[in-house]
Amino acid sequence: MKPSLILINPWIYDFSAYDLWSKPFGLLCLAGWLRESGFNIHFIDCLDIHHPDMTENSSLKPPKRHLYGTGKFWREVVPKPSPLQDIPRPYSRYGLLPEVFEQELRKIRKPSAILITALMTYWYPGVMEAIRLAKRVHPGVPVILGGIYARLCHEHAVINSGADSVVSGHGKASLLAALDEYGIRLPGNRPDLRSLAYPAFDLLTEIDYVCMMTSSGCPYRCQYCASHFLQPERVKRDPDEVLEEIVFWHQDFAVQDFAFYDDALLVAPGNHAGLLFEGLARLNLNLRFHTPNALHVREITGEISRLLHRTGFRTIRLGLETSDLSLHRDLDNKLSGGDFERAMHNLLEAGFDTRQIGAYILIGLPGQTVDSVIETINFAGANAAIPYLSEYSPIPHTPLWEKAVACSEHDLSSEPLFHNNTLLPCWDEAKKKELLRLKRLVSEIRERYR
Repeated sequence: MKPSLILINPWIYDFSAYDLWSKPFGLLCLAGWLRESGFNIHFIDCLDIHHPDMTENSSLKPPKRHLYGTGKFWREVVPKPSPLQDIPRPYSRYGLLPEVFEQELRKIRKPSAILITALMTYWYPGVMEAIRLAKRVHPGVPVILGGIYARLCHEHAVINSGADSVVSGHGKASLLAALDEYGIRLPGNRPDLRSLAYPAFDLLTEIDYVCMMTSSGCPYRCQYCASHFLQPERVKRDPDEVLEEIVFWHQDFAVQDFAFYDDALLVAPGNHAGLLFEGLARLNLNLRFHTPNALHVREITGEISRLLHRTGFRTIRLGLETSDLSLHRDLDNKLSGGDFERAMHNLLEAGFDTRQIGAYILIGLPGQTVDSVIETINFAGANAAIPYLSEYSPIPHTPLWEKAVACSEHDLSSEPLFHNNTLLPCWDEAKKKELLRLKRLVSEIRERYR
């Protein structure tokens, strides 16, 4: 009999959460690879909006779903952790009821190990709860924690998570080493650690969309981003292989919506993404593509804009961050004068509607002024882009981390809950009071282009 592994995507505990093409991509990729390696894989998604025991029996309000597979999660208000008691907003658990999660755990007999991922550092309460319940249902079974929180806040995770092992290394080799500690070996021949299996979206209750990556890593070294720490090298996939995967999900599972998770999708597109898009355009499959991770503005040429439109991209998000070029030079060096205006001109000329184009604007940066944010919002609107405020979250192991720690009133180093971007942890109270005014300005621009 094949050994069994339980893979868990835990709850989100937060002030707000939204399914904007949000799936545990790394865990699903791992599930696909482990399945091909000979394990029986049991996947439990605590954020499953389609779980039959929730849709049929839950007293909670059903989550609203929207175009292209996005929407809300199941939500239940819960007590706030003590460090967040003074925040005047309701705190919620997003996802399955705990009793539904326990029922799923009890369906699985004699697992060899339980693997749990962890995404945002400040979502660790959901990780701890999942680990606690998993250990109660399956006592003695090793629980191995991986993911972004485990790597960025390794010491905190080791001390507080309750996991038997916390994987801090990058790649499959780190997981295999953790499994080996408990005498768990790959059932089949040892596969090539560089091999890629399709992420196991087929293990979801329903597939609303599929997330894709044509490459991992990013050549930029933005001060606020941990991409280089988490993925030191940029690795590109063969465009033909990516094309085959998209066709597979469409033909075998009728998927129409695909979200690209690349950090640098359009960098050097001539021998990479451009080839993929040309292949997709030739197939004319009537698919819809989305870019929740921002595209690099400099790469939006006229040719690329036309190709994006022909291919079927419906959601374009641009990494504007700020219109202050002096701030860009300090933060990321991704934008020069005229770059954004040219990108918007090219997208609109190619046939995109303003309502399809959003510009991410960073807010809450250390030392950033409210006037700077207002100027950036107006700049985006004046160039026919819909502004989207993106609250800054302080992230360990980024160049901006020490500055964030120095300017925040919260103890960022000891308590990851204070990394929560909802808190605007690097702004003082006077700046935070201007948030409502900034949101109203964004709403006015959106109404203008509706």
